[in-house]
Amino acid sequence: QVQLVESGGGLVQAGGSLRLSCAASGRTFSGKGWFRQAPGKEREFVAAIGRSSINTYYADSVKGRFTISRDNAKNTVYLQMNSLNLEDTAVYYCVGSSRWLNARDSKDYDYWGQGTQVTVSS
Repeated sequence: QVQLVESGGGLVQAGGSLRLSCAASGRTFSGKGWFRQAPGKEREFVAAIGRSSINTYYADSVKGRFTISRDNAKNTVYLQMNSLNLEDTAVYYCVGSSRWLNARDSKDYDYWGQGTQVTVSS
């Protein structure tokens, strides 16, 4: 059974930092990433990383503030989030793709975690 389990979400003040982790089990993935969905909004791409960690992609809204990384030995992907603002409040979903043809397209990801809540307060 394939599982993606996120952790590290929570409540943080604006300007603060959080680190999300996502541990995968049951298989490995070519591409891993994060999407998020805020209340009343569509799900959006946040960041993605290839197997070798050479290729990384970020949404414009998080570029320079968020860093994605992965540890293949632990089958885990991370999202370091700095300088958080109110617009970052959302449920964050870890994703995994076996093909990884389009890093920013949610349809490219076969597996999704259950999500972890990130809330940024003023």
